[in-house]
Amino acid sequence: MRSVQIDGSNWRASNVALGIMRMGTLPVPKAVVALQAAHDAGINFIDSADIYGNDPQLGRGSSEIHFGQAFKQSGLHRDDFYIQSKGGLYANADNKITRYDSSKKQLISAVDGILKRMGIDYLDSFLIHRPDPLMEPEEIASAFDELQVAGKVRHFGVSNFNPQQIAMLQEALDQKLLVDQVQFSLAHTGMIDFGLHTNMTDERANNHDGGLIEYTRRKKMTIQTWSPFQYGTFAGTFINSDRFPELNAELAKLADKYEVSKNAIAVAWILRHPAHMQVLLGTMNPEHIKDSAAGSDIILTRQEWYDLYLAAGNDLP
Repeated sequence: MRSVQIDGSNWRASNVALGIMRMGTLPVPKAVVALQAAHDAGINFIDSADIYGNDPQLGRGSSEIHFGQAFKQSGLHRDDFYIQSKGGLYANADNKITRYDSSKKQLISAVDGILKRMGIDYLDSFLIHRPDPLMEPEEIASAFDELQVAGKVRHFGVSNFNPQQIAMLQEALDQKLLVDQVQFSLAHTGMIDFGLHTNMTDERANNHDGGLIEYTRRKKMTIQTWSPFQYGTFAGTFINSDRFPELNAELAKLADKYEVSKNAIAVAWILRHPAHMQVLLGTMNPEHIKDSAAGSDIILTRQEWYDLYLAAGNDLP
């Protein structure tokens, strides 16, 4: 497992991380197996959010409850993992998300709830989950200061923010924003398409994210990629999908060459980008964790990277 320097910090974390969004659907013994499989694969980074899991009895946050119980039973130690979570989405009494809320009260309450559910004393990093149109940067700064001074959070970042939103918030903070977590995969390549189609009028020339890759590279931020095997937002996976025959043929060819799975090649494609991204796996299947994590050690050639990009239905103008 190769590591990635989380820019702006002294972390060297695995460049493949385990996201626990689905852990709330697992019986705790199976969650233990998933955590052990991740650790055995060399993964030392856990990503969560306070809304992950919506168990009928436990409610929102059940993934973190199951994580906390599984972590305690796993025999693993706190220093085996960097643990990150996200907050800032408000759920009403019916567990429905009704607003994005980056108020100081909401953020501090989110962290307190995360720590309690996970059974830990601190988060290595805490991210604002979605950009709140009503956010007040100075209020967020006060919340971050209080959380850091109390020893509850060591570092901070954002998720799904564009460059101007990051810049506006960063100007108010004493802490450096280390991470922006966004969707990126072979079937979700808008951040790359826009750069290739500069000064053109076709659909791929649309700038959907404000030049996020270039901005984060300039500002020394790490991009964490969610849904690395998905097309659309939650439409489904492109792996073995009839909608992506050329892509799957190319994935299969390279999987045979490197003696890994298609998933591993899809991970390697993301990690080949010089932005030094970190891939978040969402599977809870121990075998899938292992075979996807193997992509960390594959370094594709430039031509292989482009061949996959083109096989996914993209073009070079």
